[in-house]
Amino acid sequence: MTVINKRCEFVLLFDVINGNPNGDPDAGNAPRIDPETGHGFVSDVCLKRKIRNYICLAKGAANGKPEDGYDIYVKERGILNRQHQRAYDSPKLKDAGKGANKIALAREWMCQTFFDIRMFGAVMTTGVNCGQVRGPVQLAFARSIDTIAALEQALTRVAVTTEEKANEQIQKYGQVQLEMGRKEIVPYALYRAHGFISPYLAADTGFSDDDLKLLWKALKNMFEHDRSAARGEMASRRLYVFEHESPLGNAPAHTLFERIHIQRRDSTRPARAFVDYEVTLDNSGLPAGVTVREML
Repeated sequence: MTVINKRCEFVLLFDVINGNPNGDPDAGNAPRIDPETGHGFVSDVCLKRKIRNYICLAKGAANGKPEDGYDIYVKERGILNRQHQRAYDSPKLKDAGKGANKIALAREWMCQTFFDIRMFGAVMTTGVNCGQVRGPVQLAFARSIDTIAALEQALTRVAVTTEEKANEQIQKYGQVQLEMGRKEIVPYALYRAHGFISPYLAADTGFSDDDLKLLWKALKNMFEHDRSAARGEMASRRLYVFEHESPLGNAPAHTLFERIHIQRRDSTRPARAFVDYEVTLDNSGLPAGVTVREML
């Protein structure tokens, strides 16, 4: 596999309908929000989780038999130090001679084995030391295009959690009572996320052209396999990729991002669907050495 040798940036647009795209556990799992502007957030960690879950499905890690080089390090309910120990139990380290730098060998084995380490990096110094990796693919927090309205919905449940509670309600009311709950949703929001890919860090981890193609597939399809009642309807809408001829880059990332313009078609009413927005890409007069692709 060929390691990537060009710098890239990308812009992902995704939306949510009647759901909570990323709850904040410190705020009762309410949708994340910028208190000064009212715009919504989706964390980089949330997006990385969805990418990892897609890779698990696409490369077999979900059923415990991943393709070589495509296991996932940060799995749901996984134990990280067990993954570290796998490196030290591998022939690569067991056959290493005396005096070999086993931490460096373990780090190399982890990059070769786990797609998300090769892509995002990892700190692997807890307990069993496999070193640290700075990943070539980095994501920023996604931010909604407009302010969001988080609506709290009251819900009822016809069942109770314990027999004790049921007996208590029967004694008091003569029957089991409905239980009340609450759920917060965003009626509609369009989010914009920025990503960055470094060929220099890719050379360090072995992140390849094939890995990059898989990342594009994940960004386009990750919401299709992440359905839940809490998240409503989520979808990737647009994916723009800026590619540089030079590994160092041919233009600052922020000037390229500014070429993508998003505005509501009718500012007098709130947006409730993606078609309520007009998305345009200004690809005229691109800096020399920069190309742009609309991949979704």
